[in-house]
Amino acid sequence: MKYILVTGGVISGIGKGIIASSVGTILKSCGLHVTAIKIDPYINIDAGTFSPYEHGEVFVLDDGGEVDLDLGNYERFLDIRLIRDNNLTTGKIYQSVITKERRGDYLGKTVQVVPHITDAIQEWVMRQAKISVDVDGVEPQVCVIELGGTVGDIESMPFIEAFRQFQFKVKRENFCNIHVSLIPQPNTTGEQKTKPTQNSVRELRGLGLSPDLIMCRCATVLETSVKEKISMFCHVEPTQVICVQDVPSLYRVPLLLESQGVVDYFCRRLNLPIELKPRKMLTKWKEMADRSDRLLEHVSIALVGKYTKLSDSYTSVIKALEHSALAINYKLEVKYIDSADLEAVTLRDEPVKYHEAWQKLCSSHGVLVPGGFGVRGTEGKIQAINWARKQNKPFLGVCLGMQLAVCEFARNVLGWEGECGSDLVVTRCLVKPEAVSTRHYSHPCAPRRVHVDPR
Repeated sequence: MKYILVTGGVISGIGKGIIASSVGTILKSCGLHVTAIKIDPYINIDAGTFSPYEHGEVFVLDDGGEVDLDLGNYERFLDIRLIRDNNLTTGKIYQSVITKERRGDYLGKTVQVVPHITDAIQEWVMRQAKISVDVDGVEPQVCVIELGGTVGDIESMPFIEAFRQFQFKVKRENFCNIHVSLIPQPNTTGEQKTKPTQNSVRELRGLGLSPDLIMCRCATVLETSVKEKISMFCHVEPTQVICVQDVPSLYRVPLLLESQGVVDYFCRRLNLPIELKPRKMLTKWKEMADRSDRLLEHVSIALVGKYTKLSDSYTSVIKALEHSALAINYKLEVKYIDSADLEAVTLRDEPVKYHEAWQKLCSSHGVLVPGGFGVRGTEGKIQAINWARKQNKPFLGVCLGMQLAVCEFARNVLGWEGECGSDLVVTRCLVKPEAVSTRHYSHPCAPRRVHVDPR
């Protein structure tokens, strides 16, 4: 088993997830079986109770696991199926160790961060790396591990220490560290600054991990002199400094890494069984990226939600729309509309915001209302649904969006009265008519139980 650890420096949200997914993609294109693990240093057991404004959407896996959105990126990029244990958190580790301690597994010893917590982390990673994530059931050959947060964060220290020990346990030829760092470029000078990266790498090396590849996130292509400076101060060859500049499409990132010799480096560094031949998967990937850049026809979809200030709140929905648009050769424009801005209260308090929201909605080709929680903004969603129905615009309701579509129809077509469209909620029968009976339908406005006549 080969392990590739992806760490981040300077700031969080720098793109470690996309880079980890891209590394996995180019290795899979070489015929290797790849799995992925995401480590989140927070104490929560999982991401299920997070506000979407904390870490973006909660991605739900096939086994019902509620995890970080990066696992959604892994599944989309690598075409694999992960399980809840592919997302490791501080909470899960401490829960596991405390359960063992209560059971007496440590035979009365003092339970400490080192070695007990760090050992538990290493055991979890080694165990999970062997579980197949492909439909053919083959055991993975490479495990890409993304460590969330930023090097130097106090909550990630046990994980850094665990991997410091881990590199010796699995031997150097089986372990590689990629460090993702930011190269800022202030507008005042336009010069690419390397000092944040130097400090970040120095801190990482001080903690016992030395990066094999430094992937530099920057607005423009990294200058040769900047590469050489990072190489000199960060103890790596210039070829080990990889430029990951801003690109028009995420699909270009694997191609960007491959073009800079990342696969060849892994071949030498990890002794991977890769044949140096044209990679069919990356050829198709390039065709898709080129097609994405050449699209001329535009389609605009209004996304009417409650968490529109952070686009990551609806990552999976946006990706599904992007893939659908790409399949029919259209360029997607998503118009984010806060559902509360469509309500009469906003017209009274902030009329400009109200009219801007309605202008966005009315200029869209279709409407999508995603899931959400709580009563706030539901009336605005119903207004958007009502507009789409009356204007005969394409509409998709997901989760709460579909429930509110039923409420809107009940209120405005059937004439039923109620707080959120109707006290009555129509439930549909998926198997046979008799299955539709008395059921408590989960809804923000808590409708009462109703009996639907099977006829």
